Amino acid sequence: MNEEVDFILDSTKESMQGAIAHLEKQLIVIRAGKASPAMLSGVMVEYYGNPTPLNQVGNVNTPDARTITIQPFEKSLIQEIEKAIQVANLGFNPMNNGESVIISVPPLTEERRRELVRQAKAEAEDSKVGVRNDRKNANNEIKKLEKDGLSEDMAKNTESDIQQLTDSYIKKIDEMLSVKEKEIMTV
Repeated sequence: MNEEVDFILDSTKESMQGAIAHLEKQLIVIRAGKASPAMLSGVMVEYYGNPTPLNQVGNVNTPDARTITIQPFEKSLIQEIEKAIQVANLGFNPMNNGESVIISVPPLTEERRRELVRQAKAEAEDSKVGVRNDRKNANNEIKKLEKDGLSEDMAKNTESDIQQLTDSYIKKIDEMLSVKEKEIMTV
């Protein structure tokens, strides 16, 4: 029985860690005013009929805090890259100089900053829901084991461990959100 309990705890921790990793990826994409190649991480370019991540068809760089440049591996991709950035609806207006695509990252307005904070809060809430679902699933597994002969004390202790795990991951999510919120609101 102990092995099964350990397995439940380990898999729950792994799932909760997955929620944190997902949140990290989502928060990176939410821009905080400074240009970053990560802002374009979700952009897919049509490359020989297949949607391909932007960073696989060109070099994405940030020469300064307000500019992103994309140097395509093939010059014929310039129009496709521009189109993909516009389709991604990130609020950027790409331009090209015949060699590369240049994006001027506009400074964020107060309204846009608040909108981004709301977006970050929504992502954090989704992650919290994921962590709580992991807790619920783990507790259900413990209840099944209890029916199969797991002692009541062991079940209670394990549920307590799961709750502590849940609390620690919820706290991590709140901390990540707080950092991102501060980043977004800093002018």
